[in-house]
Amino acid sequence: MELNSRTAPATHGRELSALQRALCILVPQTISLSLSIRELIRQGYLFGAKVLVRPLTERAVTILYLFKNPGGLEIWDDGWDYRRRPKLQQMIEYLNEHLLSEKFDSLKGFTHDLNSATHGDPFSARWNIVLRDDGVPVFLSSKNPTSPTLADEICAEAIPWLAATMGIMSAAFGQGESAASEPGFEPGPTIIN
Repeated sequence: MELNSRTAPATHGRELSALQRALCILVPQTISLSLSIRELIRQGYLFGAKVLVRPLTERAVTILYLFKNPGGLEIWDDGWDYRRRPKLQQMIEYLNEHLLSEKFDSLKGFTHDLNSATHGDPFSARWNIVLRDDGVPVFLSSKNPTSPTLADEICAEAIPWLAATMGIMSAAFGQGESAASEPGFEPGPTIIN
Protein backbone atom coordinates (compact mmCIF):
# COMPACT_ATOMS: atom_id res chain seq x y z
CA MET A 1 0.00 0.00 0.00
CA GLU A 2 2.91 2.34 0.69
CA LEU A 3 4.30 1.65 -2.76
CA ASN A 4 0.86 2.31 -4.23
CA SER A 5 0.71 5.70 -2.53
CA ARG A 6 4.18 6.62 -3.76
CA THR A 7 3.84 5.48 -7.37
CA ALA A 8 0.20 6.09 -8.28
CA PRO A 9 0.74 9.76 -9.17
CA ALA A 10 3.03 8.74 -12.02
CA THR A 11 0.05 7.07 -13.71
CA HIS A 12 -2.18 10.15 -13.54
CA GLY A 13 -2.51 12.90 -16.10
CA ARG A 14 -1.13 11.00 -19.04
CA GLU A 15 -2.57 9.19 -22.01
CA LEU A 16 -3.06 5.52 -21.24
CA SER A 17 -3.09 2.55 -23.58
CA ALA A 18 -6.10 0.25 -23.72
CA LEU A 19 -4.25 -2.24 -21.51
CA GLN A 20 -3.33 0.43 -19.00
CA ARG A 21 -6.95 1.60 -18.81
CA ALA A 22 -8.07 -1.97 -18.13
CA LEU A 23 -5.36 -2.35 -15.50
CA CYS A 24 -6.52 0.84 -13.78
CA ILE A 25 -9.72 -1.07 -13.00
CA LEU A 26 -8.46 -4.62 -12.51
CA VAL A 27 -5.30 -4.07 -10.46
CA PRO A 28 -6.91 -2.14 -7.59
CA GLN A 29 -9.69 -4.75 -7.47
CA THR A 30 -7.11 -7.53 -7.33
CA ILE A 31 -5.24 -5.79 -4.53
CA SER A 32 -8.49 -5.17 -2.63
CA LEU A 33 -9.52 -8.81 -2.93
CA SER A 34 -6.07 -9.90 -1.74
CA LEU A 35 -6.33 -7.63 1.27
CA SER A 36 -9.85 -8.92 1.97
CA ILE A 37 -8.62 -12.51 1.84
CA ARG A 38 -5.77 -11.65 4.18
CA GLU A 39 -8.09 -9.95 6.66
CA LEU A 40 -10.61 -12.79 6.60
CA ILE A 41 -7.82 -15.28 7.30
CA ARG A 42 -6.54 -13.14 10.17
CA GLN A 43 -10.03 -13.04 11.66
CA GLY A 44 -10.55 -16.80 11.17
CA TYR A 45 -13.22 -16.58 8.48
CA LEU A 46 -11.55 -19.14 6.26
CA PHE A 47 -14.58 -20.13 4.21
CA GLY A 48 -15.20 -16.50 3.19
CA ALA A 49 -11.53 -16.16 2.28
CA LYS A 50 -11.72 -19.33 0.19
CA VAL A 51 -14.76 -18.03 -1.71
CA LEU A 52 -12.86 -14.84 -2.60
CA VAL A 53 -10.06 -16.81 -4.23
CA ARG A 54 -12.16 -17.23 -7.40
CA PRO A 55 -12.81 -13.53 -8.06
CA LEU A 56 -9.16 -12.83 -7.23
CA THR A 57 -8.06 -15.53 -9.67
CA GLU A 58 -10.44 -14.30 -12.34
CA ARG A 59 -9.12 -10.76 -12.18
CA ALA A 60 -5.48 -11.83 -12.18
CA VAL A 61 -6.06 -14.24 -15.06
CA THR A 62 -7.91 -11.52 -16.97
CA ILE A 63 -4.94 -9.20 -16.44
CA LEU A 64 -2.54 -11.85 -17.77
CA TYR A 65 -4.89 -12.70 -20.64
CA LEU A 66 -5.24 -9.08 -21.75
CA PHE A 67 -1.49 -8.57 -21.45
CA LYS A 68 -0.71 -11.62 -23.57
CA ASN A 69 -3.69 -11.29 -25.95
CA PRO A 70 -4.17 -7.66 -27.02
CA GLY A 71 -7.12 -8.79 -29.18
CA GLY A 72 -9.04 -9.37 -25.97
CA LEU A 73 -8.85 -5.66 -25.19
CA GLU A 74 -11.56 -4.93 -27.76
CA ILE A 75 -13.97 -7.20 -25.87
CA TRP A 76 -12.85 -5.57 -22.60
CA ASP A 77 -13.39 -2.06 -23.98
CA ASP A 78 -16.84 -3.11 -25.20
CA GLY A 79 -17.88 -3.98 -21.64
CA TRP A 80 -16.45 -7.51 -21.26
CA ASP A 81 -19.90 -8.89 -22.11
CA TYR A 82 -20.34 -12.36 -20.64
CA ARG A 83 -21.50 -13.75 -24.01
CA ARG A 84 -18.33 -12.62 -25.78
CA ARG A 85 -15.60 -12.79 -23.17
CA PRO A 86 -13.73 -16.04 -22.66
CA LYS A 87 -14.57 -18.13 -19.65
CA LEU A 88 -12.00 -18.41 -16.89
CA GLN A 89 -11.14 -21.96 -17.98
CA GLN A 90 -10.61 -20.79 -21.57
CA MET A 91 -8.31 -17.98 -20.45
CA ILE A 92 -6.30 -20.42 -18.31
CA GLU A 93 -5.90 -22.73 -21.30
CA TYR A 94 -4.92 -19.80 -23.54
CA LEU A 95 -2.25 -18.74 -21.03
CA ASN A 96 -0.95 -22.30 -20.75
CA GLU A 97 -0.50 -22.36 -24.51
CA HIS A 98 0.75 -18.82 -25.17
CA LEU A 99 2.49 -17.83 -21.94
CA LEU A 100 3.70 -21.16 -20.56
CA SER A 101 4.39 -22.85 -23.91
CA GLU A 102 2.01 -25.68 -22.96
CA LYS A 103 3.95 -26.53 -19.81
CA PHE A 104 0.92 -28.43 -18.58
CA ASP A 105 -0.52 -31.19 -20.75
CA SER A 106 -4.02 -30.39 -19.57
CA LEU A 107 -5.60 -27.84 -17.32
CA LYS A 108 -9.05 -29.31 -17.71
CA GLY A 109 -10.96 -28.89 -14.46
CA PHE A 110 -8.70 -26.08 -13.21
CA THR A 111 -11.72 -24.00 -12.19
CA HIS A 112 -13.69 -26.83 -10.56
CA ASP A 113 -12.65 -26.12 -6.96
CA LEU A 114 -12.95 -22.37 -7.46
CA ASN A 115 -16.45 -22.76 -8.83
CA SER A 116 -17.39 -25.22 -6.11
CA ALA A 117 -16.50 -22.83 -3.31
CA THR A 118 -18.18 -19.88 -5.01
CA HIS A 119 -21.38 -21.54 -6.16
CA GLY A 120 -22.02 -23.67 -3.09
CA ASP A 121 -22.32 -27.13 -4.59
CA PRO A 122 -22.13 -30.14 -2.23
CA PHE A 123 -18.35 -30.35 -2.60
CA SER A 124 -17.99 -26.85 -1.14
CA ALA A 125 -18.64 -28.41 2.28
CA ARG A 126 -14.99 -29.45 2.54
CA TRP A 127 -14.01 -25.83 3.27
CA ASN A 128 -16.32 -25.25 6.22
CA ILE A 129 -16.45 -28.60 7.98
CA VAL A 130 -14.49 -29.40 11.11
CA LEU A 131 -14.53 -32.15 13.71
CA ARG A 132 -15.78 -31.37 17.18
CA ASP A 133 -13.78 -32.60 20.17
CA ASP A 134 -15.95 -35.75 20.19
CA GLY A 135 -15.15 -36.43 16.52
CA VAL A 136 -18.53 -35.41 15.12
CA PRO A 137 -18.25 -33.38 11.90
CA VAL A 138 -19.96 -29.98 11.96
CA PHE A 139 -20.42 -27.25 9.38
CA LEU A 140 -19.18 -23.90 10.63
CA SER A 141 -21.18 -20.76 10.13
CA SER A 142 -18.61 -18.54 11.80
CA LYS A 143 -14.89 -18.46 12.53
CA ASN A 144 -12.64 -21.44 11.97
CA PRO A 145 -9.60 -21.15 14.23
CA THR A 146 -8.74 -24.86 14.02
CA SER A 147 -7.71 -25.27 10.36
CA PRO A 148 -4.27 -23.75 9.80
CA THR A 149 -3.75 -26.04 6.80
CA LEU A 150 -6.78 -24.48 5.10
CA ALA A 151 -5.43 -21.00 5.86
CA ASP A 152 -2.10 -22.02 4.29
CA GLU A 153 -3.91 -23.45 1.24
CA ILE A 154 -5.80 -20.20 0.69
CA CYS A 155 -2.61 -18.16 0.97
CA ALA A 156 -0.81 -20.49 -1.43
CA GLU A 157 -3.62 -19.94 -3.95
CA ALA A 158 -3.79 -16.16 -3.55
CA ILE A 159 -0.15 -15.10 -3.38
CA PRO A 160 0.90 -16.16 -6.90
CA TRP A 161 -2.04 -14.29 -8.44
CA LEU A 162 -1.13 -11.12 -6.56
CA ALA A 163 2.52 -11.53 -7.59
CA ALA A 164 1.54 -12.02 -11.25
CA THR A 165 -0.65 -8.92 -11.05
CA MET A 166 2.23 -6.86 -9.67
CA GLY A 167 4.51 -8.16 -12.41
CA ILE A 168 2.11 -7.09 -15.15
CA MET A 169 1.62 -3.75 -13.42
CA SER A 170 5.35 -3.21 -13.43
CA ALA A 171 5.62 -4.21 -17.10
CA ALA A 172 2.72 -1.97 -18.14
CA PHE A 173 3.63 1.16 -16.17
CA GLY A 174 7.28 0.87 -15.16
CA GLN A 175 8.56 2.62 -12.08
CA GLY A 176 7.06 5.95 -11.10
CA GLU A 177 9.52 8.83 -11.31
CA SER A 178 8.22 10.43 -8.13
CA ALA A 179 8.88 7.28 -6.14
CA ALA A 180 12.24 6.55 -7.77
CA SER A 181 13.57 9.99 -6.84
CA GLU A 182 13.00 9.47 -3.11
CA PRO A 183 16.03 8.55 -0.97
CA GLY A 184 16.09 4.90 -0.04
CA PHE A 185 13.64 3.88 -2.78
CA GLU A 186 14.18 0.33 -3.97
CA PRO A 187 12.56 -0.69 -7.28
CA GLY A 188 9.45 -2.82 -6.97
CA PRO A 189 6.19 -3.29 -8.84
CA THR A 190 4.19 -0.21 -9.68
CA ILE A 191 0.60 -0.18 -8.45
CA ILE A 192 -1.98 2.33 -9.58
CA ASN A 193 -5.20 3.51 -8.07
